Amino acid sequence: MGPMSTSPLDPAVAARLKRSADGLVPAIAQQYDTGEVLMLGWMDDEALHRTLTTGRCTYWSRSRQEYWVKGDTSGHYQHVKSVALDCDADTVLVRVDQVGAACHTGARTCFDADVLLSDAD
Repeated sequence: MGPMSTSPLDPAVAARLKRSADGLVPAIAQQYDTGEVLMLGWMDDEALHRTLTTGRCTYWSRSRQEYWVKGDTSGHYQHVKSVALDCDADTVLVRVDQVGAACHTGARTCFDADVLLSDAD
């Protein structure tokens, strides 16, 4: 399987997707009730189909060249609440209920450790 594979993804959705050269779209995971941005992963048509139909976020691992379901190894599941495309249909926003840490480092979000600019003071 892998990127560009034939998939049961709804043809109307598949026709709208603008994929990268390797057949992927970035997928942003956001905590559905707080708006917290948790992580960014990559999906091909099959990963998006699985995410839409199983209620669990499925991503394509570019390094391992395989599908992975968030939480299957860590127990830090992402339960899907909604899925949307951006205006250009080249990015997916998945609003989830995150169980535990979203980041592989064990942090709640992938975006809290390396802040380049903050006006929160």
